[in-house]
Amino acid sequence: MARAVMLTTIDNPYSPFTQYADWLAYDEAAHHYTNGALARVVVTSEELSEADQLLATEEAIDLIVRENPLGLYRKEVLES
Repeated sequence: MARAVMLTTIDNPYSPFTQYADWLAYDEAAHHYTNGALARVVVTSEELSEADQLLATEEAIDLIVRENPLGLYRKEVLES
């Protein structure tokens, strides 16, 4: 079973997994810039394996959600 995670906001009605273009348009129109927030926090490297990069990304998402004073961000999980 594969598992994927994405950072999103509580007000975005679109799925970043299945409606990415709509999700991104809404995110930027609302001035959330969620991808930029994640990019500022995630610590990764091309020297890491893909599994380690995914783990680093999930850890950054968890940190953002946990340290989220406005309650704006949430973690979306896709199990397949």
